[in-house]
Amino acid sequence: MIVKEEFLNKLRQYFGLNLYEVKIWTALLSRGVSTAGELSDIGNVPRSRAYDILESLEKKGFIIMKLGKPIKYIAVEPKEVVERAKKLMFDDAKEKVKRLDDLKGGDLLSELNLLHKQGIEFIEPTDLSGAIRGRHNMYSHMETLLKGAEKNVSIMTTSKGLIRKVESLKPTLEKLKRKGINIKIAAPITKESINVARDLSKIAEVKATNGTKIEGRFVLI
Repeated sequence: MIVKEEFLNKLRQYFGLNLYEVKIWTALLSRGVSTAGELSDIGNVPRSRAYDILESLEKKGFIIMKLGKPIKYIAVEPKEVVERAKKLMFDDAKEKVKRLDDLKGGDLLSELNLLHKQGIEFIEPTDLSGAIRGRHNMYSHMETLLKGAEKNVSIMTTSKGLIRKVESLKPTLEKLKRKGINIKIAAPITKESINVARDLSKIAEVKATNGTKIEGRFVLI
């Protein structure tokens, strides 16, 4: 059985499986019912690994084991697999969030805070700004800074940046508004961003910079 590598990579990404798991799974989907040996040959997976992989897929709800001699495996309908995978991911995420919440007020977080307090003394502001790479990290850092605002927040950005900032920062900006923080946002308003600007105007003073020579991207707190 020949399955495109791109297809296998997508399955790995969406379902959180390793390469051997997606090979065995797609091999079983193509057969409906099969044995470990057959799936090993079809999926080009070492036979010594086939049983462990099939056991893993069974625990995740992707396949069903049919007892007998030889043991056979049955493929679960993909639509049902999607629902089972969603539940597994949701339960896993809930457990991870709970563990992080349990850190609050604990000794481990106190030790981490102590380490950070000691280390931050050696960090120059220019070092910190230069160290932040990637849009996700930048917005996470921006959100942290915004939470510390006391009086005013001024943001200047591009039209596309305005859309991205609403997607990432709107809940934080809403909290600032409720705290009485004065928020001002300046950006070019285009067809793509006009609805976003209207939405933002409920929590901030939005100024269109179209037709002006004012350009830039910054956040002042």
